[in-house]
Amino acid sequence: MDIEQVNDTAIIRKNPNVMAINSALQLDISGQICADALGTKIYSGVGGQMDFIRGAGLSEGGRSVIALPSTASGGKVSRIATVLSPGAGVVTTRAHVHYIVTEYGYVNLRGRSLIERARALIDIAHPDFREQLCRESFDMWGFSV
Repeated sequence: MDIEQVNDTAIIRKNPNVMAINSALQLDISGQICADALGTKIYSGVGGQMDFIRGAGLSEGGRSVIALPSTASGGKVSRIATVLSPGAGVVTTRAHVHYIVTEYGYVNLRGRSLIERARALIDIAHPDFREQLCRESFDMWGFSV
């Protein structure tokens, strides 16, 4: 079918229990998702991620998932960052995110405060980066997460 129909949020939401599963290149500890670029280097177009996340969020019993490995570059870089890389665009806002999944677990960010989000995301970050994320979060916000 045509993309204008497949990615139509009004059509997606009519289906009950929609489970939208998408990925990300990077996310920050507030839950902002960058799915198309690393900094200013574009890897793909925005695509239909927001269409399906919004459609799932409006679907009766629906939910959305962002699934990603916790690291990149052979384990040298955490995909969960304190802030997105300079120049990175937010594809999915923190207001629309439900579940985030890495190989270290999952969290539901819906309705959580920024501090609760940071704590939850640090818990599913790669263990090698958790202390750094806590330290950077303290430096950024002035209180421990």
